[in-house]
Amino acid sequence: MPVEHGFAEGLGDEAQAVPLAMLEDYDEQGPLVGILIGSESDREAMQPALDELDERGISHELRVLSAHRDPRGVAEYASNAALRGVRVVICGAGMSAALPGAVAAYTDLPVIGVPLTSAKTAAGGLDAILSIVQMPPGVPVACVSLNGAKNAAVLAAKILAQGGGYPDAPRRPQLEL
Repeated sequence: MPVEHGFAEGLGDEAQAVPLAMLEDYDEQGPLVGILIGSESDREAMQPALDELDERGISHELRVLSAHRDPRGVAEYASNAALRGVRVVICGAGMSAALPGAVAAYTDLPVIGVPLTSAKTAAGGLDAILSIVQMPPGVPVACVSLNGAKNAAVLAAKILAQGGGYPDAPRRPQLEL
């Protein structure tokens, strides 16, 4: 039986959004890392991230969702990712590189942007880099190197190791200097 996702609004001045879909509604725990690409042509450039996560034994998924061609799909994925157990999202994007920012607008999870080069990109990928690093206040996106899919996976692993994405996760002890 499919689970419907959405929010129910309360009545009156005390109205609060209440999630209808809870993590317990799913048959199995989702992947810890979600990897999104805007088109199938980006898969090869993002393969090093998949390989790195496999080597580390970190569960992950890869989805093709375009911020321009399927903005509702991107919003739905980002809004529901945490409910499925995803704790970090990696987005590979070239040219205007809107995907990482679009995802960050719909989730509180850490988002890592990977600027990608292509035959259509300007200045060797500078357009993608600038699109990812120039996010407005309140919509943070981490940016790794150009075509840095492996670094994105390493960063995701470090975030997870610190308890990233889990509000009640124990934190590493801090050393006093």
